[in-house]
Amino acid sequence: MFQDILAQDAVRIQNHFDLVLGALDDLNVTRAMAYATQGGKRLRGFLVLESARLHDIDAGRAIWPATGIEALHAYSLVHDDLPCMDDDDMRRGRPTVHVKWDEGTALLTGDALQTLAFELCTRPEVGDAEVRAELALTLAKASGAQGMVLGQALDIAAETASNSLTLDEITHLQAGKTGALIEWSACAGARLAQANPEPLCRYAQALGLAFQIADDILDVEGDAEKAGKRLQKDAEAGKATFVSLLGLDAAKDRAADLVDQACAALDGYGASAETLKDAARFVIARDS
Repeated sequence: MFQDILAQDAVRIQNHFDLVLGALDDLNVTRAMAYATQGGKRLRGFLVLESARLHDIDAGRAIWPATGIEALHAYSLVHDDLPCMDDDDMRRGRPTVHVKWDEGTALLTGDALQTLAFELCTRPEVGDAEVRAELALTLAKASGAQGMVLGQALDIAAETASNSLTLDEITHLQAGKTGALIEWSACAGARLAQANPEPLCRYAQALGLAFQIADDILDVEGDAEKAGKRLQKDAEAGKATFVSLLGLDAAKDRAADLVDQACAALDGYGASAETLKDAARFVIARDS
């Protein structure tokens, strides 16, 4: 059931990308934007749509921020793959944007996707001005120097540090780098409804950390072909991860505990939140 809903939402988001990006001028940068936003699980967009369904928000409103967060996520991947960052040549089983085009195009593609994300979240179709402003403000915090960019900066700093990160430090790093956008996504439905987002925020904080631990586990024992990217990079670089700090079995146990915490945070919603609970279970069972 969950896998079907995830796949259906991925199609809805892709169709919306096709509509939005199809209206832009036909340039290398817009072609690269379309390329960078194809594929992937669309988990963040799903979380927007499912949290909106939980609050009886019309899909015609929710599809805009759902597509917006996927645009912002795609921007982060395009920039993260650049030679000055992680220097990756494969993403989602295809050449990265700077490999397919060039570094300048990749830089502009990321910039354009980031600004597109805010445009999509503030479209009149999303709702009242107050709702749109709240989505934009919280997305700015989640994606910038208080969230994702903070996590990325801490990650870069850790690569040159003489001492390895502690468990608390890597948890703080990943809460920004990976967790902040997941949290924004899961709380979007409540914000669209002008409801209390706190239960969904607690759900997403546990979910985001479990997601990152699962990524660290996949980097060790995953299949590169299924993952669609090069694996075991962290070990080669000597970077601290949840697996290197906890060990493989303890990392798996920690991820499972976090999934239980995420599910417990949704108990107040009753059976309506079962799909979101399934999403939490999915993040530690996936192979990509």
